[in-house]
Amino acid sequence: MAKITFIQPDGSQQVVEANPGVTVMEAARLNRVPGIEAECGGACACATCHVYVDPGWAEKTGKAAPMEEDMLDFAFDVRPESRLCCQIKVVSDLDGLILRVPGKQF
Repeated sequence: MAKITFIQPDGSQQVVEANPGVTVMEAARLNRVPGIEAECGGACACATCHVYVDPGWAEKTGKAAPMEEDMLDFAFDVRPESRLCCQIKVVSDLDGLILRVPGKQF
C-alpha cells in the first residue's frame, strides 16, 4: 500500500492509499480527489488527469513517454514537473508521493 498526497491549488491536502499495480489516476478517482477528471478513463487520450509531481519524486515517477508528452500538449499550464497520473503506476517505492493538482484541467 502506498500513501499519495494530492495538494489542491488552495493548499488543502488529501492523502489516499493505493494498492500497487493500479494507476495514480485510479486511486484518485476511487477516493474522489477533486480536480482529477480522468475523462478518458486512463487511456492516455486526454489531459484531464494532469498533475505536478513534487520535484523530490521526479526520479521515482520517471519521465513521460512520447504518447504522454503529446497529450500534455493539450493540458493547461504545463510545467517541467507535469505528468498525466493515468501513466504513473503505483509501486511500493511511491509511498509518500506528493502531487499537486492544477488550478484547472482544460
